[in-house]
Amino acid sequence: MPAPADARAGRAAFTHPAFVLFQIARFLIVAAVEMQAVAVGWQVYEITKRPLDLGYVGLAQFLPGILLFPISGHASDRFERRKVLSACYAGFAVCFALLFTLAHRSVHSVAAIYVVLVLLGIVRSFNGTASRSILPQLVPEEHFPNAVAWNATTFQTATILGPSFGGILYALFRGPSVVYAIAMLTAIGATLSTFRIKPEVKARSREPMTFKTVFAGLHYIWSKKLILGAISLDLFAVLLGGAVALLPVYAREILHTGPWGLGLLRTAPGVGAALMAVMLAHRPLRGRSGIALLWSVAGFGIFTIIFGISRSLTLSLIALLLLGASDMISVIIRATLTQLATPDEMRGRVTAVDMIFIGTSNEFGQFESGVTAQWLGTVPAVILGGIGTLVVIAVWAWLFPELRHAGELTSIGSATETPAPANPT
Repeated sequence: MPAPADARAGRAAFTHPAFVLFQIARFLIVAAVEMQAVAVGWQVYEITKRPLDLGYVGLAQFLPGILLFPISGHASDRFERRKVLSACYAGFAVCFALLFTLAHRSVHSVAAIYVVLVLLGIVRSFNGTASRSILPQLVPEEHFPNAVAWNATTFQTATILGPSFGGILYALFRGPSVVYAIAMLTAIGATLSTFRIKPEVKARSREPMTFKTVFAGLHYIWSKKLILGAISLDLFAVLLGGAVALLPVYAREILHTGPWGLGLLRTAPGVGAALMAVMLAHRPLRGRSGIALLWSVAGFGIFTIIFGISRSLTLSLIALLLLGASDMISVIIRATLTQLATPDEMRGRVTAVDMIFIGTSNEFGQFESGVTAQWLGTVPAVILGGIGTLVVIAVWAWLFPELRHAGELTSIGSATETPAPANPT
């Protein structure tokens, strides 16, 4: 019996083979990165016993993105994005192999681990822009919102399974070596899948690499106040409310669990986000998307506070699950807005700037959380971060009235889509 029309519409993106292959590769690489993240976090904390060093884990991966975002964005606009992605996935495999070598040889130097994490940060800088800017080349525009929702679902499913699998492997084999080895093999699989993708590439002019062309994406976002408000809201809200970096401390010293518990804690936000993404794939956002964005970020802050004060593993998992669901709403709104409102020849550079905002909120947010926890203690750091998120929402609602008045998501994309100069002055 054929599926109902609504059900088919909910899976429209999967009727395109290039999108399917991309999702396979994306699932594998995200799962590999998440497995590695669990292993690195537990390994570093076992060596140093200092929350601050967990902050350095995020900083080591964040700084390369800040320094390289003009180059990585330009690369995604100048070269075929499938080839850039393939090179990045191979680079991930090399980094995981280096981590495996350090662990296998029982090198107890966090400095050596940080060097590899910096290399990972370099790869992630190029991967982030290519991965996001290739998506509109895989499906027609009318299926793009559906593709964004399923792309987010794939990502979150990988963040569910990756940390859990990584934590279990770490506990079973009493160390990170096997985790890094499996992550390396998974990255190789992602590379092979990417080779088979055949995107619909439109002719793009190859602009010379000058200061003006490299920073065209920054100029474009600055000129679109609604986009600027949406991504900067995410930047500062998640920067202050990021509790993920301190999960090893919560697992070990507050909730009194082991690597398997850390895997569950890292998995919970992904579970909530994946469930929300599937729901939004079948029931897209309607009406005032700006209000939905503000309320979703408010939920992120509230559930961060609940997690901070929790002493129960069950309550902590529930809080993180709801935190992830709230965050997913803002992720889909922001991703649809920035991609559909940007010309294809500029998507790499605009995405590079967007990735800086995301990286700042995630990786630098981890560093901020580590420093704050070192100064104030782990629990106060998380609670104050959640309160800070709520303050940011109030300020941004005032600074960017466009957010409060934003309506239908698809109409926002159409309304903001105006030609951007290739060489802004």
